Amino acid sequence: MITNRQTLLRRRLAAVLAMVACMLPHGAAQAQPVAKQLTIVVPFPAGAGPDLAARVLGEKLAVRLSRPVVVENRPGVGGLLGAGAVAKAAPDGSILLLAPNTLAISPHVLPKGSGGGIEVQKDLAPIIAVATTPMLIVANPTLGATTVEQLIALAKAKPELAFGSAGNGSPMHFAGEMFASAAGLKMTHVPYRGVAPSVTATIGGEVKLLFVALGGAAQHLESGRLLAIAVAERARTPLLPNVPTLTERGVKGVEVNAWYGVFTAAATPAATIAALNEAFNEAVRQPDVRKRLTDAGLELRGGSAQELAELMRQDDLRYGRIARDLKITAD
Repeated sequence: MITNRQTLLRRRLAAVLAMVACMLPHGAAQAQPVAKQLTIVVPFPAGAGPDLAARVLGEKLAVRLSRPVVVENRPGVGGLLGAGAVAKAAPDGSILLLAPNTLAISPHVLPKGSGGGIEVQKDLAPIIAVATTPMLIVANPTLGATTVEQLIALAKAKPELAFGSAGNGSPMHFAGEMFASAAGLKMTHVPYRGVAPSVTATIGGEVKLLFVALGGAAQHLESGRLLAIAVAERARTPLLPNVPTLTERGVKGVEVNAWYGVFTAAATPAATIAALNEAFNEAVRQPDVRKRLTDAGLELRGGSAQELAELMRQDDLRYGRIARDLKITAD
């Protein structure tokens, strides 16, 4: 039986704890819900852009939140395997997902119920969009085309010219099909199991044309093993200022954004999401983080959880329509 005295003591204790929280440094009181090891799930293999971003940002989060941070790669089912694991985790902010916008595309190209039936718009809570990376057309130097005009002429002279991508239903696959449609070409899609295998295949000449995000090809462009033909974006990227867009070269409407977002289980408290958003924003602002990720072909972003939610909403609508129009499906 709880006495009046016990009730009074509990109230006083609650008041003291509230006062202590107010005296903590800015953000520390909010960060308290993140109370154990932080795991960042990357639903794609190690070595790709999302994996690098998770590891670089994880180092900063470990210091900011005074928690160990572990990156766990769980590839499969177009990113839905890892996403499903995060969606089903305890909603305490200790298990996060860092994924590209493949997450918004996969539900439109995979069979219904894939990945355990996760509904990404309902089962995951957005935290922050940490980076974007430009989408490119790159080529093996032996392709015989270095401009968009030369590429279109080559593709018309060689029907079924093959192009590689990171997989069926990936943003890279979409970019390739959109390019072929806009340019009036018939091309053959060769899917690989991830960005790294597709880049390796193109360097080796297995395919000689590749649609890829800059984050997966930056070092090979610098070495000359791959050549950048065009940017499949609305505007040129400051990371490759001399590479034109497809629109500039007369191929209209091929604009494929690629961003990396951080999510957690949908039922996670708003205070925990706010604390994590603040921690990630602080990490993104660090000069050494910006240099490491910019050098790897990423453009740092940051911002609110609501901004990421809007990106997801827009991509869900847009890529759903494109998948239907171009009849794009995945394994």
